[in-house]
Amino acid sequence: MAREIRIGEREIGDGYPIYVVAEIGINHNGDVELAKKLIDAAVEAGVNAVKFQKRTPELCVPIEQRDQMRETPWGYISYFDYRHRIEFEEDQYGQIDRYCRERGARWFASVWDIPSVDFMERFNPVCYKIPSAGLTDHDLLRRVRSTGRPLILSTGMSTMEQIEAAVEILGTESLLITHATSTYPCDPEELNLSLIPLLAERFPCLIGYSGHEVGLIPSIVAVALGAVLVERHITLDRSMWGTDQAASVEPGGFRRLVKYIRVTEQSLGDGVKHVYDSELPSLQRLRRVDP
Repeated sequence: MAREIRIGEREIGDGYPIYVVAEIGINHNGDVELAKKLIDAAVEAGVNAVKFQKRTPELCVPIEQRDQMRETPWGYISYFDYRHRIEFEEDQYGQIDRYCRERGARWFASVWDIPSVDFMERFNPVCYKIPSAGLTDHDLLRRVRSTGRPLILSTGMSTMEQIEAAVEILGTESLLITHATSTYPCDPEELNLSLIPLLAERFPCLIGYSGHEVGLIPSIVAVALGAVLVERHITLDRSMWGTDQAASVEPGGFRRLVKYIRVTEQSLGDGVKHVYDSELPSLQRLRRVDP
């Protein structure tokens, strides 16, 4: 039986084109104009959606980390202040929502806590992403499930038992699970792409890939292994300040990524052996013995 879900106006799943997500995340560094440039780059690359992150620092920053100092574009400030600096609030997300509509771009966000779900609901997102950090937060899982929206569950830093417990709460009807390793950037030997078909065997829902590696090849391999959604971070420049920039893909690379994904999905075919019309001249010229 074919597995599929609908995100916005697009069907995702067996027999449909791969859904490509450009994660802007926090690569905007708290600057709406930079976020708009990243949206432009994603649209020009031909992605299906862009994704941001929304979290409440008071809930997501451990108390023991709040006063840790760090160098930032805003000076030498505490980690807690930094987390507030890069969080967009209602006005900024309102601008993003309007700009995405102007550009014809779908957008949604990873939600890190229950107030962030409540916040994002006012923008009527096409779906929600549950970050790897939230996979074991069962109250958060119940809240996103209660919205009735399609859900994407990231599985970095998680055991199979923890994934199973999360799926038990979320259900599988409108769920897509993304294989991920939460290292930025991730060493190839820890990508473990073989888990993609294993997850497809274990769970009766769609499987995707959220990549944090350097380069494009593993993301293409993920498609060949059955991922129906590919998500990569996008940046204007990998040398920019920010924790996720080094594991991100620049605009030119993102255009190639989308192109390579489209070629790969065409190349995979239907799994049925054919004699193509284009082969007939070769068959007539080269085959010496008829069956």
